[in-house]
Amino acid sequence: MKFNLLFVGLFILGGVIGQGKKIDNKTIWSSGTFRAANVYGVESMNDGLHFTRMTYLKGGTAIEKFSYETYKSAGIIVSSDQLKYNNEAISIDDYDFNFDESKILIASSQEGIYRHSSKSYYFIYDIQTKSLEPLADMSKGKQSLASFSPDGEKVAFVRNNNIFYRFLNNKEEVQVTFDGTINEIINGATDWVYEEEFSFDRGFYWNPKSDRIAYYKFDESQVKEFQMEMYGTLYPDHYKFKYPKAGEANSVVSIHVFELETNRTEPFHLGYNDDIYVPRICWADNGYTLLVQKMTRLQNQVEVFSGSFDPQRQMNIPVATELVFSERSKTYIDVHDNMQLLKDQKTLLWTSELDGYNHIYLVDITTQDVMQVTSGEWEVTNVYGIDQENEIIYFQAAKESPTQREVYKIGTDGSGLTKLSTQSGTSAAEFSAGFKYFLVYHSDANSPFTVSIHGNHEKSKLKTPLVIEDNKALLSTMAQYDLSPKTFFTIKGSAGDDLNAWMIKPSNFQKDKKYPVLMFVYGGPGINTVNDEWSYGNYFWFQSLAQKGYIVVSVDARGTGYRGRDFKHSTYLQLGKYETEDQIAAAKNLGEFPYVDKSRIGIFGWSYGGYMSSLCITKGADTFKTAIAVAPVTNWRYYDNVYTERFMRTPQENGENYDVNSPINHVDKLKGNYLLIHGSADDNVHFRNAMEMVDALVKANKQFDFMAYPNKNHGIYGGNTREHLYDLMTNYLLENL
Repeated sequence: MKFNLLFVGLFILGGVIGQGKKIDNKTIWSSGTFRAANVYGVESMNDGLHFTRMTYLKGGTAIEKFSYETYKSAGIIVSSDQLKYNNEAISIDDYDFNFDESKILIASSQEGIYRHSSKSYYFIYDIQTKSLEPLADMSKGKQSLASFSPDGEKVAFVRNNNIFYRFLNNKEEVQVTFDGTINEIINGATDWVYEEEFSFDRGFYWNPKSDRIAYYKFDESQVKEFQMEMYGTLYPDHYKFKYPKAGEANSVVSIHVFELETNRTEPFHLGYNDDIYVPRICWADNGYTLLVQKMTRLQNQVEVFSGSFDPQRQMNIPVATELVFSERSKTYIDVHDNMQLLKDQKTLLWTSELDGYNHIYLVDITTQDVMQVTSGEWEVTNVYGIDQENEIIYFQAAKESPTQREVYKIGTDGSGLTKLSTQSGTSAAEFSAGFKYFLVYHSDANSPFTVSIHGNHEKSKLKTPLVIEDNKALLSTMAQYDLSPKTFFTIKGSAGDDLNAWMIKPSNFQKDKKYPVLMFVYGGPGINTVNDEWSYGNYFWFQSLAQKGYIVVSVDARGTGYRGRDFKHSTYLQLGKYETEDQIAAAKNLGEFPYVDKSRIGIFGWSYGGYMSSLCITKGADTFKTAIAVAPVTNWRYYDNVYTERFMRTPQENGENYDVNSPINHVDKLKGNYLLIHGSADDNVHFRNAMEMVDALVKANKQFDFMAYPNKNHGIYGGNTREHLYDLMTNYLLENL
């Protein structure tokens, strides 16, 4: 087991163990007492020597410039109290510079839509003249995804499912697409399932020459519509959107390229099968080569196509597309952002699990030769970029442990692997232009973020990291409370695997006493909860439970990530089976610990974790006394097709395994206490999942507890909601565990 030395100091500062202040949910969720500081909105400037970040002032927000070398402020570029339009204050919710950093695109009055998407009123701020103008006619509504062209002379955006652009020296809008229709045709943005499962919402991209825009078109007319009731009026409103469930029709996706000079649009041909996914596209550095990923519906094959939109070719000849790389899997292939055609126009940077672990590869698209850059029984978790001039790749990896992350560099020939981060735990990096400096964001299981600047060139005087955020205020606050260290260990799963786990014991722990245990689970493919990193609000809720005499444990079962392809893909075609068996086995093994009361073991999870806790309290009815399931999937037939079919194939092919591991089909086994919680406006895991579970429980004449949060989405937050939710769960555990 590891023990964080920082917490030794915290216990000393706080006095005798167990004598510190107690934690309640109001303090955790409503007061901001435990809010960790961070360094947000960092943008490297062109010189690679300075960066900008969002600074929070009494009057609002500001964009401030700093030196990487010294972290000394070079001044406020603009603050929200300087910005007014038509005598109304303009907030700075997000920002972006044009290419020469003379103008800033400011998103204001930002309004979230789904997980990533939003719409705003955008404004263009001229730094030299200090003038402000709206990007577009505000009477036509908010815009989405606004972005400068690389030459800094134009801005493109999406409004009402169509793409527009304008020159900065001309306020006239140029409309690129005209067929955008709500719940039918989307141009330049993504549909719901692409945003949720492929993790992006921008559907248009300027080419490096700024004379073309490549964009997605989604025809979702054949996708079935889902609707949610929104309460608060005499007659509830009905919110409708397209949501493709497992086995159902998807949007038909096509890629197009618009040429500004001629107002001409050309298609990027991907063949005649339109039941596919196009999870990523990108322009090559030459400005006219477009790379497009095409993925089969079952997500077990990905192909990269190249097409040249060179202006020298004859106008009447369609663009020819060429297959330049292909990868197949017996199970599935994860979508990633690590696709880049290098300046030689023949080398493709790629990451893959080809050798059983996720690693970096360089592919010669002319010969199809593949060179593996990183290797070993560990996984690359993020690629930060490639310094092509010096032939160095910068990346993050779980090399030392699946529970930790480190920052590395390596030569493009696979030589010179060097660790750049210095602390154990979890480190992530953000590099400056030209890779001259980088910020490291570090935390561990018991310590909030530190942010430091590191020099990465010969002339830098930064020989040791410059700490710019250390969260001393939060650490000082934490020292006043009765906290216990989160420690790591392994425990056997049902197949004999050593599963990674963590534990929080009561601070006044007595080894000859028997304690109840609450297990915290997520368990979805590739997603870990056993991480040596800061875990925000849940960390303090688990501490509050430890103060009340509970041991809190989390276990990463089969199917979770960073232990190789076979471990992660072991749950393929039968989600819920092995994960549940491992959680039950881990609970039984915990029950053999001399200080655990095996008659009082409970489990709590949210989303996939709610699915898992529901299976554990039914399939594992003899092991678990109590379960809390928040926003659970209760049958994979009700969930979206991209996620579900990636791991289960379609219900038409694999229907038996859809049903055999659905909690609604195991309610007759329920013996213990079951609390089901769901938001009625959950666009992700629909409220229908809860209703089906309730219906099944009633039919089986099983007693349970249920709470619905009206108009709340998958996150169940806003106002007093989080405090209320965690009070509800705390009280339930006190009464039933």
